[in-house]
Amino acid sequence: MNDWCPEISQNGSPRYVAIADAIVRDLERGVLRAGDRLPPQRKLADLLGLDFTTVSRGYSEAQKRGLVESHVGRGTFVTAQLARASGPDPERTRDEDLTMNMPPEPRDERLLRRMREGLGYVGDNMMPLLRYQSSTGSDRDKSAAMAWLGKRGLSPSAECVAITPGAHATILAILTILADPGDTILCEAVSYPGLRAIAARLRLNLQGLPMDEEGIDPDALDRAIQEHKPRALYLTPTLHNPTTLTVPAERRRQIADVVNAHGLHVIEDDAYGFVPSDAPAALASHAPDLTWYIGGLSKCLGGGLRLAYSAAPSSRCALSLGHAMRSTAVMASPISSALATCWIEDGTADEIIGYIRAESAARQAIASELLAGLEYRSAPNAFNVWLRLPEGAGRADLMGRLTGRHIGIMPSDAFTVLGRPDEHVRVCLGGSISRDELRRGLLLMTDSLQPNAWVG
Repeated sequence: MNDWCPEISQNGSPRYVAIADAIVRDLERGVLRAGDRLPPQRKLADLLGLDFTTVSRGYSEAQKRGLVESHVGRGTFVTAQLARASGPDPERTRDEDLTMNMPPEPRDERLLRRMREGLGYVGDNMMPLLRYQSSTGSDRDKSAAMAWLGKRGLSPSAECVAITPGAHATILAILTILADPGDTILCEAVSYPGLRAIAARLRLNLQGLPMDEEGIDPDALDRAIQEHKPRALYLTPTLHNPTTLTVPAERRRQIADVVNAHGLHVIEDDAYGFVPSDAPAALASHAPDLTWYIGGLSKCLGGGLRLAYSAAPSSRCALSLGHAMRSTAVMASPISSALATCWIEDGTADEIIGYIRAESAARQAIASELLAGLEYRSAPNAFNVWLRLPEGAGRADLMGRLTGRHIGIMPSDAFTVLGRPDEHVRVCLGGSISRDELRRGLLLMTDSLQPNAWVG
């Protein structure tokens, strides 16, 4: 396209900036497309009645933004990359799985700019990051992982650390190492639905353990180990999904005493451990020789990364984990790993967690206001509440009433391992939903729970 002649806005910005802005605007409108050739600078200067220097600066500004590329002897061309990235893709913005417990999404533009800057590092290293790599991660990424795990009071050796493709895939890999079909795995009475799905796939028996206000009962754990001869214990001790319970430090030591006495392996799913600023030390610090620690990044940086920083009880166990990961998932995405490493090294990751802490607390305050009078469990930095439905209300009816609403609700059926599901639902407060949308959704939910709410 050699006849492009933009409309230069009169908003007070310098003319050369207005030329770059016009390129962005015409990309969004579809007037310009990837690969289009822009007019020579002197020709555009004549068409716009501007001096050559202004147009030259305009093209340079556009090139700085990554909108165009100039080639000596050929001209200036719109780049394919930024022609696609000139605005959010509506097809992408609509994709959201409301069955997942998601952190609030950052909306602060300064923080979003910092997050996008990490993509520049990824772009500069694109070809190496597209190669097959180690099934447990590169040395650079492991170094970042070890620094990150230090926030939970852990200091594993590099030989014990693995970069894995998310907590779910890591749990699957570990269970293939520890257990055979028909074996028993212990867990909380209500537990992560993904564990139930994995256990069913591997034909493992899940045995739920009774819980009190501080987590699983250590005496019940001791009896279950003797009775069921389990191969492992699975726990989410911090901001437990779905109850939001955090096991206090003393109870963690009691649990560790029991597993140490029996030599029972522990899978510690610390998905939410990095979110609270005052979470107790990881269970792995009390039973390091038995604990397979999984520090997932989904709840603190973003589920789309599909990354976890895992620490095995020994270098030999880490080698087994690497073999298991290679056979099931090959490796974690080097692109995701590089982005997470960049965010950790430049402090962006800490800012993301800071935002999530503040925003989850604000959303819990909204829930506290609107759920007054109802029985529920929550925590200041949890992404959900665990709501007991009032007498006469049913979880199936509630979910039917809220179908199509932008609020994630999961019934107790998905979580219950011990006993029969009761009338509890997990209500997610995070994801892309805004505070105003959340308020409207919770108002509708509480209205639906009133006696005689159904009149149709």
